Amino acid sequence: SKGAIPQILNEALGVSFDTAIGHDFLTDADARYDFYHKKEKRIAFDLEMFNKITKGGLPQKTLNIALAGTGVGKSLFMCHCAAGNLMQGLNVLYITMEMAEERIAERIDVNLLNLGMQEIKTIDKNIFDNRVQKLKKKSHGSLIIKEYPTASAHTGHFRALIEELKAKKEFVPDIIFVDYLNICASQRMKFGAGVNSYTYVKAIAEELRGLAVEYNVPLVSATQSNREGINSSDLDLTNTSESIGLPQTCDLMLALISTEELEELGQIMIKQLKNRYNDPSYYKKFVVGIDRNKMRIFDVENIAQEGIVTTQENTSIMQRGRTLPDTSGFKF
Repeated sequence: SKGAIPQILNEALGVSFDTAIGHDFLTDADARYDFYHKKEKRIAFDLEMFNKITKGGLPQKTLNIALAGTGVGKSLFMCHCAAGNLMQGLNVLYITMEMAEERIAERIDVNLLNLGMQEIKTIDKNIFDNRVQKLKKKSHGSLIIKEYPTASAHTGHFRALIEELKAKKEFVPDIIFVDYLNICASQRMKFGAGVNSYTYVKAIAEELRGLAVEYNVPLVSATQSNREGINSSDLDLTNTSESIGLPQTCDLMLALISTEELEELGQIMIKQLKNRYNDPSYYKKFVVGIDRNKMRIFDVENIAQEGIVTTQENTSIMQRGRTLPDTSGFKF
């Protein structure tokens, strides 16, 4: 009959020959062993302490969050990481809903060109061009910065952007930055009647993590601390603003803490709040240097960690006051 061929084709294409119906624990032991010993691809930081706590960097298909109060350095942290990834030769996509594209580019410029925020406005055009050309020779990656109006864009827009960049520029991101999570929109629900901040922000976090899984990349974003955490010198998960569902969803959550004493030393404290890549008590707290004029973060000498680092590399479970379970009944 008329129109029968498309129906026949749909039915034919709908047939599945997938034999994978679950992991057989005993039969598939070899595959499981290979998985345990497979070296996972990670995107490394240019900071030693961050690589230590993540076992070499950020794995693919993960959501990673920086928690901090207003003005502490969330965007600075993400801009620094984006600059470092670019110099590793990676393709970096930076999506911003807080600042203009030009402001994000300015922060990355002063970081990579070794200029101050005032110097970038007065530097001679020839000198600027020469430094940019040197960067091009050092890095084979690309950095795309895309601005969206605050609270207007969701993962559907981000997905369309990624596909458009792939089609028009042959650009496929290796890592994605979203500045920042709480001012994204949710693709699945509209904030309002029957939808509170807990549900809404958790939905955004789940959608962003789903985007990271879909495109096989790590995704880095940030969130504000709540009112109690603004002046706190020791943030924890309860200081997450709007939704505790965010730390429940993410894979890594780091608090950025600044005090007057740390500012005088040109440092910022990092505290692990959640870590699925490593034991979060391993270097639970540590400090890194911060140069706000050049939008840069850097490692500090080991002596600066004295009295701050709570767990050293050789600390055992027994030393932390825990009792190991009795395994004498197991025979191998």
